[in-house]
Amino acid sequence: MDIITIDFETYYDKDISLKKLTTEEYIRHPEFEVIGVSVKVNDEETQWLSGEFSDLQKHMQTAYKWHDSAVLAHNCMFDGAILHWLFGISPRVWFDTLSMSRAIHGVEVSASLKNLAELYSIGEKGDEILNAAGKHRCDFTSEELSRYGDYCVNDTELTYQLFSLFLPHIPKTELKIIDMTLRMFTHPILELDAAKLTKHLDTIQKDKEEILADTHKLGITKDDLMSNPKFAKALEHFGVKAPTKTSLRTGEETFAFAKTDEGFLALQAHEDIQVQTLVAARIGLKSTLEETRTQKFLAIAGRGTLPVPIKYYAAHTGRWGGYDKINLQNLPSRGQNAKVLKSCITAPHGYTLIESDSAQIEARVLAWLSGQDDLVESFRKGEDVYKKMASVIYGKPVEDISSAQRFIGKTTILGAGYSMGWRKFQNQLKNFGVEVEAQEARRIIQVYRQANANITGLWKEAQAALIGMYKNNAYVIGRNGVLSVVPEQNAIRLPSGLLMRYDKLKVEQDENGMQLVYRTRRGWTKIYGGKAIENVCQGIARCIMAEQMLMIARRYKVLLTVHDSVVCCVPDKEVDTAAYFVEECMQWVPVWAEGLPLTGDVQIGKNYGDCKEWKNPHGLLAV
Repeated sequence: MDIITIDFETYYDKDISLKKLTTEEYIRHPEFEVIGVSVKVNDEETQWLSGEFSDLQKHMQTAYKWHDSAVLAHNCMFDGAILHWLFGISPRVWFDTLSMSRAIHGVEVSASLKNLAELYSIGEKGDEILNAAGKHRCDFTSEELSRYGDYCVNDTELTYQLFSLFLPHIPKTELKIIDMTLRMFTHPILELDAAKLTKHLDTIQKDKEEILADTHKLGITKDDLMSNPKFAKALEHFGVKAPTKTSLRTGEETFAFAKTDEGFLALQAHEDIQVQTLVAARIGLKSTLEETRTQKFLAIAGRGTLPVPIKYYAAHTGRWGGYDKINLQNLPSRGQNAKVLKSCITAPHGYTLIESDSAQIEARVLAWLSGQDDLVESFRKGEDVYKKMASVIYGKPVEDISSAQRFIGKTTILGAGYSMGWRKFQNQLKNFGVEVEAQEARRIIQVYRQANANITGLWKEAQAALIGMYKNNAYVIGRNGVLSVVPEQNAIRLPSGLLMRYDKLKVEQDENGMQLVYRTRRGWTKIYGGKAIENVCQGIARCIMAEQMLMIARRYKVLLTVHDSVVCCVPDKEVDTAAYFVEECMQWVPVWAEGLPLTGDVQIGKNYGDCKEWKNPHGLLAV
C-alpha cells in the first residue's frame, strides 16, 4: 500500500481563516480556494501542484492510485476533507501525524508541526504562509508562488519524517481508530432538519424575549442580575438552587457565580432556556448556548451534511473530545430542548440510526480490575447494584429500598469508587438536590469502603505505584497483565499499548502534607491513588470502547461517539439484524479483559433525539 503525503495551501484573510471559522465553515465558504497542494508518494520527491481547480482536480483524480493508498497529512481532518469534499477522492486509509502525536506524547505536548519538528530536530517549519494573507492564486507572482510551493513541500517532508518516527510507537489498532475518527468528519452523511431548526430557533428567541420581559415584571434589572443574592433569588424563581463553593480567602461558603466556576458554567447548558437566558444576561452574553448552537446547526444545514468533528485522544485518559468549535460531546442530555436539538440530527433517506451505550462501564471496570468479585458477579447477573448498595447502607432488604434510597446507592457506587471523601460526597448529593448531614455522609462513605475492601486496596496499590514511579521503580496495578508502570517515562501503560503520562512527577509540600504532583499546561496537578484509579478505569473503558467501535465499523458506518456511547447508521432493511450485531459488539470483551461483564443498551430511530429502545425479536441471530 502506497503512502501519499499531502498538504493543501488555501486562501485566507483576517476574516476567512481557521482562526475565525470552523473547518467545515472554512472549506465550504464561497471564497475558499486551493492555492496549491504538495504530494509525496512514499519516499519519492515531493511535487508542488498549482493551477486552475478543474485542471488540478483532474490531475489529482487520475495521477495516483488513491483507492489502494493511505493518505497522510498533519491535521488530516482539514486536508482530508478538502481531498474528499472538493476533489471527490477517498483513500483506503487516513493517517494523521497530529493525532499520532497526541497518542505518543499525550495531550500536554503541543502537536503543532512547528513544535514537533523542533522536538525531533528534523528541520524548521517556514513562515512563508504569513506573506499569503489575503492573496488568491491569481494574486501571486510566479516567484511568490514558487516560494509558497517550497514552503508547502517542506511541510510535507516534515510530516513524512514525523510519520516514519511515530509509526513504530503506534499500535496498528490505534491507526485504525484514528482512521475511523477522521472518517466521521471527512465522510459525513448525517443530515440536519433545517425546517425544524428554524422553528426551534424562533421558539428560543421568542421565549428569550418573554423571559427578559418576565424578569422586568419580577423587578429584576441589570443591576439586580449582577447582585449575587438577587441573582440567586432569580434562579430560585425558576427552580434552580444557586451553585456554591468554599471561598479560598475566607473558607466560608459563597455563591459560585464566577465565569470559571463549574457550577455556574453548567447553568449555561441548563435544560431550561429561562435559566440559560438569566445566566447569559449575568455574564453579558448576547445569546444563550442553545441559541448559538441552533444557529450554527442551521448554517451547516444550508451548506450540506453534518461533518462530525471528534478529537482523537483529546483527554489524558485517551478519550475522545469535542473539537473545531462544535462540541457534539456536550449536547444537552435532559429536557425538552435537548430532545428537539438532537432530533434535528437525522439519518439519510433509507437509513436508521442505532445508538448503543455501554452501561456502567467504569463501575464494572473498577470492580473487575480490583478483584471485587461479589460486585462483578452482581453486574454479571444483571442485578440492581444500586439497590444492593443501598441495602447495605440502610440495613434493609433490597425489595424494601425506596427510589430515594436507590439514588443514594447509585451516587455512592458511581462516586465513591475513586476514594471520594465524605465532604465531597455530601456536596455532590447537595448538587443533586439531596441534603444529608455530615455524620450521615461520613457513615455512607465508611459503609462503602468496608463493603468494597478490594477497591479500597486498589487505591493503596495505585498510591504505592505512583510513589514507585517517582522513585523510578516498576509496578503492576490491579489484575496482572492489564496495567504496568513505566517509571522512566512517568507513565502507566494501558492495554492499548499507549501510555498515560504523569510528566515530571514530583513530591511537594502543602498544607495537607506531602503531595505528589505532575506537570500539565495549566500548571502542577495533584495525583493520588484514587485519582490514578479513576484515570486508568476511564482509560481501560476507552480501550474497550475503541475496539468495540472498530468491530461495528467493519459492517456499519460509525458516525459519532459521546462518552460511553456510539452511534452508527444502517440500512432500514437491516435494522433488526444490525441492532443485534451492535448489541453483540457492545458486549464483546477483549482477551486481556477476560471475566469483565459488559452490556450495552441499544436504541434505534430516524433521528438522534427520538431513538427508542430496541427489543430483540425472538430467535434473531447475528449474521
